[in-house]
Amino acid sequence: MFNALPGVYLGWGLGSNDAANIFGPPVTSGLINYRRAVTLAAIFILLGALLEGRKCFATVGGVTILNLRSAFIATLAAGIIVHLMSWLGFPVSTSQAIIGSIIGIGFSNHIGVSLHKLTKIILCWLFTPLGAAAISYLLFIFFRYFYQRKVENIQLFNSVAKISCLLIGCYAAYNLGANNVANTTGTFVAAGVLSPFLATFIGGTSISLGILTYSKNVIFTVGKKIAPLDPFSGLIALLSTAVTLHLFTQLGVPVSSSQAIVGAVAGVGLARGARTVNKITLFLIFVSWILTLLLALGLAYALGFLFK
Repeated sequence: MFNALPGVYLGWGLGSNDAANIFGPPVTSGLINYRRAVTLAAIFILLGALLEGRKCFATVGGVTILNLRSAFIATLAAGIIVHLMSWLGFPVSTSQAIIGSIIGIGFSNHIGVSLHKLTKIILCWLFTPLGAAAISYLLFIFFRYFYQRKVENIQLFNSVAKISCLLIGCYAAYNLGANNVANTTGTFVAAGVLSPFLATFIGGTSISLGILTYSKNVIFTVGKKIAPLDPFSGLIALLSTAVTLHLFTQLGVPVSSSQAIVGAVAGVGLARGARTVNKITLFLIFVSWILTLLLALGLAYALGFLFK
């Protein structure tokens, strides 16, 4: 258990950064209050991790050969970088942090990486924000048409939107736990330190603790600074994120909820008119994603060299 402490640290960082993003738009648009959002997210993230978290272990553990030492260093490096980005208020990709760290420790140990696995992962990273933006754009156009034509009682619509937000948010949290728990403890499963069940429990619990204790900063970065959201737009962004995470969970590839929600919010913004999207914030977020990968790779390489 002590050997897996970096996984707990990384899971806490994931919860404070990525997990909170599933409720970012509805919290900032007023559909749901922050306390209720993070409580529901913590519960359903743990459920998703326990029931379907094993699906992505093979992808994380298959990038390179891992032992206890390399798993410990890679996960610790990823946790440090994610914590740093959370402190700065940027929604980063925990998937990029752990994969970058695994590559870095592989290089440090002079062990090659699986190009097949890496290519699959990178393609999924590229399609996560693009796919979420496309889904969000189409859903916004479709439901806006329905809303304008069919809905006359605004108060009734807002009540339905709040209930839908809770249901879709729980669905998104469940898929986040299923998809991202491998980022926190997948290296230890590959190294033979943890069983898959224990890994999903430790990882899911640590993610839940992160969202309960240190998530507020990133929620408001995502919800307000990318594009202003009303309750209807927040609901569409959340639904698009949930669908995106579900698709990649079934493919067995851990992707970033941050990338999904940023793409979804941007898609809603574009559907409402390109001027509503804060392009400077989007640019800074994209830069932070690239830096996450490179910094995690470099830190894991350096730590691997120091502790040989």
